[in-house]
Amino acid sequence: MNMTEITSEAGGRKRRKRVGRGTGSGRGKTSGRGHKGLGQRSGGKQRLLFEGGSSPLYMRLPKVGFSNAKFARHYAIVNVGVLDEVFEEGDRVTREALLSARLIASDRLPVKVLGEGELKKKLVVEAQRFSKKAAERIEAVGGEAHVVPHR
Repeated sequence: MNMTEITSEAGGRKRRKRVGRGTGSGRGKTSGRGHKGLGQRSGGKQRLLFEGGSSPLYMRLPKVGFSNAKFARHYAIVNVGVLDEVFEEGDRVTREALLSARLIASDRLPVKVLGEGELKKKLVVEAQRFSKKAAERIEAVGGEAHVVPHR
């Protein structure tokens, strides 16, 4: 195959629309923009959700209710099943240990341990929060669940 033999696929390239090239072209005079108004002017664009001057829907709807979004607490979450896979019998599971094992991404968020999965190893786990099931599973195998304050 040579470079000279390569051709574009039929219908694969669309010709550029040439506007403003005389009335005989079919796209002359106003160049498909119509007469007067914002759309006819250069640089004229209507903003998103513009409804022709009438009050937009987002302004007409009532703003009632409460969102907890700006008050919500976020946690770095770890399941006890994952702790069982990563750590050895008798290990002390701290924030630093979780970071080095890459079980949490950042040390900015408080750590919460959840009870998903099976725990067969005796571990000493330090975290800011424990779910009820997680604490039960850690203590059921003889481990300890210590609540430590977030720094």
